[in-house]
Formats: sequence, C-alpha cells, structure tokens
Amino acid sequence: MAELTTQESLLEMGFDRNRAEKAVANTGNQGIEQAMDWLMEHENDPDIDEPYVPPVGNVLGGDTESQPSAEQSTQADTTEAGDIAYNEDDENAQPMTEEEKHEQVKRLEELMRVKQAERRERERAEEVEREKQRRRHGQELQQIRQKLQDNDMKKLADQRRKEKMEDKMARQRVKDKIARDREERAQKFGGGGPPSTAAAAPEPALPSPSSPTSQGPPPTKKEYDESRIQVRMLDGSTITAVFKAQEPLAAVRVYVQMNGNTPEGQDFTLLSPYPRHVYTELDMEKPLKELGLVPSAVLVVAKK
Repeated sequence: MAELTTQESLLEMGFDRNRAEKAVANTGNQGIEQAMDWLMEHENDPDIDEPYVPPVGNVLGGDTESQPSAEQSTQADTTEAGDIAYNEDDENAQPMTEEEKHEQVKRLEELMRVKQAERRERERAEEVEREKQRRRHGQELQQIRQKLQDNDMKKLADQRRKEKMEDKMARQRVKDKIARDREERAQKFGGGGPPSTAAAAPEPALPSPSSPTSQGPPPTKKEYDESRIQVRMLDGSTITAVFKAQEPLAAVRVYVQMNGNTPEGQDFTLLSPYPRHVYTELDMEKPLKELGLVPSAVLVVAKK
C-alpha cells in the first residue's frame, strides 16, 4: 500500500502549503514526526507563512537553464528520501484510496496531539521549576534582610545598654561629688566631721550664762570669689574649668562651645542633675553666685 508523502500528509492535516514546504525542507525530508516537531517549535516565527525560497547553489561550468527550479528540487528531495506516493520501479503500485488517506491522516493527527500534549507538559514542568527558583530566591533575600535587621537591632540594644550604663555612672559621680561637697562645707563651717557623725553625736550642753568664755562673735560665713564647674558632655566625657563667682552662666556656655565636643551648629542647654533644674535664657545672664553654683557645681549638657 502506498503512503502519502510528508508534504501531502501535512496538507491533509490542514497545514498551510508554505508551512508544509518549510517543514519538509528544514528537516531534510526525514519524516512526518520531524516535520511536525519543527512546525510546533516555529509556529510563532514572524515569517512562517511566507513562501518558501530554497537556497540557490552555484555550479561551476553550468548555465542558468540547467539549474532545477524550486518545485523540481523539492520533488527530487522527496524522491531521494523514499517519501513518494508511488514507486517508479514498481508498475503494479496503486495509489491510496480515500479511506486509506483518511486513516493515515487520522493516525498523524493523533500523533500530533500526543506531541502537543508532551510539549504542554514540558512547558508546565519548566514553569513549575521557574516558580520554585523564584520562591527560593525570594526566601534567600528574606533571610538576608531578616539577618541584617537582627544585626541592627542587636547593635541598637548594645548602644542603649551602653548609654544607660554611662548615665548611671554619671549619676553616681554626681552623687559622690555632692556628698564630698557637703563634707567639705561641714568641715569648713565648724562641723568637725562628716554630717553623719555630727548627726549621730549628742548635742553639747548649753554653756552657763555666767561663763564669760562661752560668749563670742558667731563665725562669719566665708565668701568665695571663684567657682569650680564640672560639665558632663553628651557622650559622657567631662570638662572642668574655674570661673569667677560674678561671671554669668553664659560664660560657662561659651566655654563649653569652645572646648567641648558638641557638633558644630547644634543648640544645647545646661541643667543641674541634682536637684534637677534646667537653666533658661534668663538664667544665662545671672551670676554663678546668684544661681547657687559657688564654690563648685556639676552641670550637664542636654539637647534642646
């Protein structure tokens, strides 16, 4: 029984002639399966429906009339591949009947459906793999971002702990300084010892009014003309300087601006940590003695 050629089979299946000719030519007329594979792979080519133009070979010593036409070349290729409607060496070969043609086309259509299903399955598997890769990359990026965020939070927590520790140490230094100042003042003004000892000791008996030696002028309060000011900066460091008692608080502010490590252009104010008191612009014009910052005091720099 004779069979249809590859090109005839494609035409019977409903393919355009231009597509059929290109499929046969580009697959070397190797059979219907190769031709269908080529058509499915190139069905979206922009020139798929344009007429097929076979390549022209240059034959040395030949003339133009001796070169075969495109149709003759296609027929010759078909004959050489053994994919023809009948065999020239067999005079008894009969052409295919319509029923046989229909049966062969039906088999080819079934083959094409199988190949299309395989291609769809392959494309679906590739799409699933691409989606897996996209999700995997997304998870990796999310893990990187989470790690960076955790590192930032850890650094922030360490910085806060450090600031709290420095603030605690600064408060302790201020308390120690106040305690020392109280002891020094108690000793200078006749306390004779630390306040705790003086408070625990019993009060001495009042002298008799008849005793002339027990009477005398009360001790005079010592006048200080200088003040030793210690200033704690924003980063926890301290600077110390001595000012005149009648100098305004603005002099201390200027000294901090010139000798401290505050950023240039940053506005700040001064405050007393214990008891807490924030000095205003009006306080800046008052003398240190009037503000109670003589003979010594501790001030803290704070942002406005």
